[in-house]
Amino acid sequence: MSQQRGTVTEHTIFSKELNEEIPVLVYLPPSFSPLSKYSLLITQDGKDYFQLGRIPRLADELLGKKEIENIIIAGIPYRNVQDRRRKYHPDGEQNAAYIRFLAHELVPFLDDAYPTYQMGMCRCLAGDSLGATVSLMAALQYPNIFGKIILYSPYVDEKVLKTVENNDQMHLLDIYHIIGQQETAVKMTNGQVKDFLSPNRELHLLMESKGLNPFYDEFDGHHSWKYWQPDLKRALRKMFAI
Repeated sequence: MSQQRGTVTEHTIFSKELNEEIPVLVYLPPSFSPLSKYSLLITQDGKDYFQLGRIPRLADELLGKKEIENIIIAGIPYRNVQDRRRKYHPDGEQNAAYIRFLAHELVPFLDDAYPTYQMGMCRCLAGDSLGATVSLMAALQYPNIFGKIILYSPYVDEKVLKTVENNDQMHLLDIYHIIGQQETAVKMTNGQVKDFLSPNRELHLLMESKGLNPFYDEFDGHHSWKYWQPDLKRALRKMFAI
């Protein structure tokens, strides 16, 4: 029997926070019904998750096997690497505005357009590298809006560690965090080379020292979708278990 396929449509939202049009890809499951309620997964690096991560196909498979709860997936593509850095990097010029866009514009749009559970524990942010960083920072700022985060090899600097250290609401978050053991010399888009592994280990220890119990794992691999993609099934099962 062939696998039933969900649908992917593209919306455009005008963001007042960013003063620009933002495209949003939305995956609806094969059995979508406006009479049902759905949890929400929002991914940064939207096109990457939908194409390189093949997340619609994974969701089709897991929903078909009843291994995960009903979810709607929204992906926000970036225009180019400069745009991505402006919005995702903790020091990016549009970072604060982009985080406000996620909480105050994107979520209300999706809640209005689709039958979502309108609770933080039913919303998850995901991203890889800088996309994971902005997902973490957004959840730290709005833990009642985003109750879950999937972090693939996040960029971690002193600003991120300090924000985590000073946050007293992290106990509200359900965290999935993985990093590659070979991510010791990652070439950044600005040409610099950075050790991702050590700061991620530091981040994990910091979370544990705060009494949190995040899911944490180190995979045998580098900083790329070649290693993140095979893990996505586990992440979805873990964060959207029935």
